[in-house]
Amino acid sequence: MCGIAGWVDLERDLTQEVSRAEPMIQSMANRGPDASGMWAGAHAILGHRRLSIIDLEGGRQPMLDSTGQGKVPLLALSYSGEVYNFRELRLELEHYGHIFRSRSDTEVVLCAYAQWGVDFVQQLNGMFGFALWDERAQRLMLVRDRLGIKPVYFARLGNGLLFGSEPKALLAHAEFSTSVDLQGLADMLGLIKSPGSTPYQGVEEVPPGCTVTLDRDGLRTRRYWSLGRQEHTDDLAASAHTVRELLEDTVARQMIADVPLCSLLSGGLDSSVLTSLASASEARAGGRVRSFAVDFVGGDIDFRASEFRPERDSPYALEAARYLGTEHRVIELSADELTRDDARGAVLRAHDLPLTFGDVDTSLHLLFRGVRQHSTIALSGESADEVFGGYLWFHDPAAIQAEMFPWLSRMQLITPELLAPGFLAATRFEEYRADSYRQALGEVEHLPHEDARERRMREICHLNLTRWLPVLLDRKDRLSMAVGLEVRVPFCDHRLVEYVYNAPWDVKAPGGEPKGLLKRAAAGLVPRSVIERKKSPYPTTANRLYEKDLRSRVQALLAQRSAPVFQIVDANGLARILARPEGYFNTQLRRNSMETALYLDTWMREYGITLA
Repeated sequence: MCGIAGWVDLERDLTQEVSRAEPMIQSMANRGPDASGMWAGAHAILGHRRLSIIDLEGGRQPMLDSTGQGKVPLLALSYSGEVYNFRELRLELEHYGHIFRSRSDTEVVLCAYAQWGVDFVQQLNGMFGFALWDERAQRLMLVRDRLGIKPVYFARLGNGLLFGSEPKALLAHAEFSTSVDLQGLADMLGLIKSPGSTPYQGVEEVPPGCTVTLDRDGLRTRRYWSLGRQEHTDDLAASAHTVRELLEDTVARQMIADVPLCSLLSGGLDSSVLTSLASASEARAGGRVRSFAVDFVGGDIDFRASEFRPERDSPYALEAARYLGTEHRVIELSADELTRDDARGAVLRAHDLPLTFGDVDTSLHLLFRGVRQHSTIALSGESADEVFGGYLWFHDPAAIQAEMFPWLSRMQLITPELLAPGFLAATRFEEYRADSYRQALGEVEHLPHEDARERRMREICHLNLTRWLPVLLDRKDRLSMAVGLEVRVPFCDHRLVEYVYNAPWDVKAPGGEPKGLLKRAAAGLVPRSVIERKKSPYPTTANRLYEKDLRSRVQALLAQRSAPVFQIVDANGLARILARPEGYFNTQLRRNSMETALYLDTWMREYGITLA
């Protein structure tokens, strides 16, 4: 996994502008600590920071096509990601006459474009975000994987285009400046994640399943994949069998690497299933899988059960590790670690945005940092809840029937009551969320014979996969790559997603059982207690010292009524929630609004952000 950055301008000689692109590339150093590379042509500069995973010596980038005449290559590729079917594609491309100089999947991507042209992306199974320059066509292609696991950002600059794996790459260019895009900020604060939208004026994301092309005909976006609807004829038993086969194949593919690999094992169903499959594969090779979990100092004393988080992870993670025979480690975090300014600052710089869930993001970042000391790659169970319908809001009649994004019934980044009246009016915040909801519903395909219940659950599944999952994938990418750790997400394999998405709700959740289909597919893989365990999200601290620190920070912010954040956040509303009694903010959900206000203020100050 790596970081890409670059600059294309069809009207400007960029061979004289290399020094302006260098800061863009260096801003990606955390994503690629192992090597740095740059290629500059007349109208294109491609840069790369490498985290070496496959073919440590032969996969250097940017990678150039070697078949061109003279010194100018026909193709140049700056690639971030993993193509898990690269071995099969390589054999097929060799049949067509391609000769390979390396063992890397990067070269397979380059040759795939040379063989199949702009439709080559249909051949790729994996997670990726990359830039490909075609010298003959004078064309730049930015490509993102189907689910949007790997990011690509871009922005117009004069007659050209800047691009990078993160916003910081664009912000590092001396000629580019930006301010807040109010509607993009409303999108982020509303937890909507409209495809392509960002809070930066003029900065866009390549939407999941899309390519963005710049050539002499202009700039255009093309969708190559979406969640289509087709008949699912398998019964529950057959569906569970197919899911098991897909997961076995996916995990086997995603274990291919030339560096140490581990599994994130929370003791939940999703991570336990993946760890079990990985352990079986590793055992055949005579080894053991390393597994990691996070916990908090004093967590056994501080924890308070709730509907949202009914149980602690640690006992289940230890049981699963013993059952599966993994080499298990627990990364234990103290309240002091979670409240350090450098830890909070690292989270903000990783995101380049105030899109953070407070101590959830801080602890996740610290977990990844601890894991990186032992492994370069980690398998994660992310997205299983979206694919198989595991969240509470999939099973709450009120959330299902409400005319809004279902996760908002239990999860808010900041409540609308805490937003400044001027910001609410300028963004039409509530109307915007309602409009975005209706727009998202309009993307859902239905079959003619489906009844009202099936149609509604199809909508709920589609909303989660296209508007909620991208929030979580972004978080995982930024926080892991900030420490040079590649996190792979087998449940995002597009074959699995397509298959399960098309299954009727009574197959996904037979008898109303959350993730019943996955549980049947997991039979015999994990302890019975894990299969029967209630859904519990990523853990958060309940230590009163964390709440005390948070209150102190908010109090200090309120003492600065001229702070830039109060253009967005209502100071009086913030003061009212701060007046809640001690102990009220012992859960992450109740802390989110205060955390968001603090991160908004720090972001505006450190990034020099002004409102457009």
